Amino acid sequence: MNSNATAAIELRDVVKTFSSPGSDAVTAVNGLDLTVQPGEVVAFLGPNGAGKTTTLDMVLGLTAPTSGTVDVYGQAPRRAVEAGRVSAVLQTGGLLRDLSVRETVRMIASTFDTHAGVDAVIERADLVPIASRKVSKCSGGEQQRLRYALALLPDPDLIVLDEPTAGMDVSSRAGFWETMHADADAGRTIVFATHYLEEADAFARRIVMVAGGKVVADGSTHDIRAQASGRVVTADLTDLEPGLAHLRAMPEVIGADVQGGRVTVHSADSDVVARVLLTELGGRDVEISSGSLESAFLQITGPRQATTEEVAR
Repeated sequence: MNSNATAAIELRDVVKTFSSPGSDAVTAVNGLDLTVQPGEVVAFLGPNGAGKTTTLDMVLGLTAPTSGTVDVYGQAPRRAVEAGRVSAVLQTGGLLRDLSVRETVRMIASTFDTHAGVDAVIERADLVPIASRKVSKCSGGEQQRLRYALALLPDPDLIVLDEPTAGMDVSSRAGFWETMHADADAGRTIVFATHYLEEADAFARRIVMVAGGKVVADGSTHDIRAQASGRVVTADLTDLEPGLAHLRAMPEVIGADVQGGRVTVHSADSDVVARVLLTELGGRDVEISSGSLESAFLQITGPRQATTEEVAR
């Protein structure tokens, strides 16, 4: 990796339109600005049609902006890719089923003048136990780890990942993200799209949300979650029904119900609700939490309420 003070990704007033004969032009990206610094771990989220995929395609040099500028480590994206500074891990495609894992890595490594080493990337991607297994016999998660190994071969400064942990079990996901954070600590930049909002919440150090072709939220997971209206207060109540009725009548309460035997209150003023629970309703084990990332996502990305399954499409 050759990270330096230059921004890893720099997009300025980027517009991308698509047109075809006989139909109106479609603006997929509409004046988007974004800067990603070296060593950041960024989750890129947005509903269908938000412009997220088109933006990442421009970062990878797969398409060019209609107007505006896209730079990757101070270079045009395609030049940065050709120099081995950028790799991508896509969800599907690109693997020959009749080759073994090691044969696949060795074949792709042969296309580079220099590379990080076949054994090194196999070990880095936790593929040593299945190195001799045919790709056709690998699970979806194992194939995804193989794609990650291939992306590591040029020792890139930036990795763009699309659904990086699709098909992985919980343990494999945790191990994968430990590796990602170690890479980021060493200076590698990680940008990933995922429909697992809990994964973005747990592992991203920064979240960028896109809607309508623009960045509509950009910050730490804590900052993004704080943008969800209201907070959540939970407590144990001895008399649930009277307590619920009292809470629902409060002007500060957005909604109140029972979940898992505890009263759960969504409120614009959590302090007032907590005070009432403790002093008037005999509440016990009162807890206050910020809004969820899912709630923030649905509120921030606009009137069209996307489902979580649509986030990374």
